[in-house]
Amino acid sequence: MNTLIFATNNKHKIDEIRTVIGSTFNIITLTEAGINIDIPEPHDTIEENADEKSTFIYNLTKKDCFGEDTGLEVEVLNGEPGVKSARYAGEGRSSLDNIHKLLQKLDGLSNRNAQFKTIISVIINGKQTQFEGICKGKIIEELRGTDGFGYDPIFIPDGGNKTFAEMTMQEKNVFSHRRKATDKLIEFLLT
Repeated sequence: MNTLIFATNNKHKIDEIRTVIGSTFNIITLTEAGINIDIPEPHDTIEENADEKSTFIYNLTKKDCFGEDTGLEVEVLNGEPGVKSARYAGEGRSSLDNIHKLLQKLDGLSNRNAQFKTIISVIINGKQTQFEGICKGKIIEELRGTDGFGYDPIFIPDGGNKTFAEMTMQEKNVFSHRRKATDKLIEFLLT
């Protein structure tokens, strides 16, 4: 079985990826690999940050690995918060702070179209490849649900009637941007 290091410390992302991959591959976290660091996200695009994570871990370990970066892109805000999704309200702020800032910016606006975009950057035998997953949907005006993380309580995917935070992991994976990118990763690894 192939083993891949997942370049993240985010428990929610680890759970989502492992749910999709199942036992097809052995995914180990940074902690499980004995790596206790936070990888910087210094770039202006989700693509570059995903590459930064996989490159950083590959250079450190010389082992097959992948990194992931995700952003929420709101149409009427020209793609904000985008690459800054996790730090939208400032460094050290919570997901709730980020949500409140976004809702404040959207107050009174009728266009609530948005999309989650995930980029997975994998390095196998020193060769880097990227996969994209997109989930289109809408931002609602109030928080709903207690599961999920990040902007999940205010995002309803197209074709759904619940926020991501109201869905089980299995329900979320029907629509999920991370699932779509991970499916492409699995297909690539199996060829």
